[in-house]
Amino acid sequence: MCFNNLKYYIPSNSSIGPKEISSDLVVYGGTPAGITAAIQAKQMGLNVVIAEFSNYIGGMTASGLGATDFGAKEAVGGLSREFYKRIGEYYGKEEQWTFEPKAAKLIFNKWLEENDIPVFFLQHLKEVEMEDSKIKRINMENGNSFIGTIFIDASYEGDLMAKAGISYFVGRESNATYNETYNGVQFGYPHHKFEVPVDPFVIEGKNESGLLPGIAELELQEIEVQGQGDKRIQAYNFRICLTQDEENLIPFPKPPSYDPNLYTILLRYINAGVWDAMNLHILLPNGKTDLNNYGGVSTDYIGMNYEWPEGSYETREKIFQEHFNYNLGMLYFLANDSQVPLSVRNEVSKWGLPKDEFINTGHWPPQLYIRESRRMISDYVMTDRNCLGQTVIDDSIGLASYQMDSHHCRRVVIDGLCVNEGDVEIPISPYPISYRSVRPREEECTNILVPTCLSASHIAFGSIRMEPVFMILGQSVGVAASLAYKGNIAVQSIEYRELKKALLKVGQVLEWDSMIKDDPINRMIETFGMSSEKG
Repeated sequence: MCFNNLKYYIPSNSSIGPKEISSDLVVYGGTPAGITAAIQAKQMGLNVVIAEFSNYIGGMTASGLGATDFGAKEAVGGLSREFYKRIGEYYGKEEQWTFEPKAAKLIFNKWLEENDIPVFFLQHLKEVEMEDSKIKRINMENGNSFIGTIFIDASYEGDLMAKAGISYFVGRESNATYNETYNGVQFGYPHHKFEVPVDPFVIEGKNESGLLPGIAELELQEIEVQGQGDKRIQAYNFRICLTQDEENLIPFPKPPSYDPNLYTILLRYINAGVWDAMNLHILLPNGKTDLNNYGGVSTDYIGMNYEWPEGSYETREKIFQEHFNYNLGMLYFLANDSQVPLSVRNEVSKWGLPKDEFINTGHWPPQLYIRESRRMISDYVMTDRNCLGQTVIDDSIGLASYQMDSHHCRRVVIDGLCVNEGDVEIPISPYPISYRSVRPREEECTNILVPTCLSASHIAFGSIRMEPVFMILGQSVGVAASLAYKGNIAVQSIEYRELKKALLKVGQVLEWDSMIKDDPINRMIETFGMSSEKG
């Protein structure tokens, strides 16, 4: 099997020469947020183009994340809800919240075609030209330039935002920074931890032999206080689409850079009596699944992504390939290595990659799950107090409803044993997201909106970062961009009353219905019904 096309960074030299593309609105990023932003602005009369880094659209929603982390369905409105209704039509239902990657890709493509929105692929941002706190032009590595009146950064990394000189943060703030409870270093939570002791050393019991791959020693002088801030981010993985349908199954191939030693810690864990690495295997239509991280050792490549947010494209390519080799290698190891118990090998061998998914990338999802990267710092930062309902804003542009959810940020050694650190899962009720959190400070830039790398603390972002919410925020900034364009005003100067009226007109849900909110049964079912399906 060939994975030559499975790359994060593909040099984008144009064979037909550079282009200068002018539009009312330029959206950087063909993620679901970028798509809904573009569609909404186009439907309000703006000329819109999308500049996409990769050679595909749809972000994680079209790249394996078929088991939607929705929280409360009633909190999802507008184009985001329409997407799941279109998924339903595809499967002959009213609406559908689990789906095959190819279904999402088809719907996104058709949606953009219906609205006549051009997408320019392989656009790798090189520089941003500013004038009087406005973006005038963004230039790509291949010589293309995009000129616009309003810009939207809908990328998962916030590259446009950063190159425009907008303030941002990478990592985990301390609890003291924003008077939070669940931010920073977090030990002691019950999820995705080692259930039995696992020795971390190359030769068991001998620390002088060194640590197994993927483990960072925690020396006594380095032990942090709970809630202390750092620059670490939660782990990435691929959301892997699998099948057991023998007619549609490709056995797991050995990845290009296969190292069985990476899975010694997993093997020890299995031999110690815990086999749960593939437990979060959520059923999708037509016999496929969405495989996600579960337990002490699984698909999350913990601690191996710290350089991604501010890394060069070449650095990100290296990290991308390391995660690909780790994830596919784990499946190959479990299915084939003679050290693995036969019962586990037999179980894993029944699964494989679907022949009818991701045809151009060796049937492997092309998008790495960037759960967290840069986060803007604007006039308002969403915090865990917003998530918990302790602080309520009055400029809502949509609701988030999934639990506060951070994956582990590192794997360390404490008292000679493996310990995962950073996982936090705290239930919440739906809450509003502030318009001020998706637009920068006025002195920094007046014509950009940021729906994906918005202004939020690490742990609040852990709740907001779900794909349905990104589509909600994308549509809302599409509305805001249209109002700013038509009024010839800064995005900071939009009157919220006008924005709210426009958002309600297009079906956005801006407040949580008090009857649902106060009913404990409905709250439990609708808000926490998907909490076990960790994002």
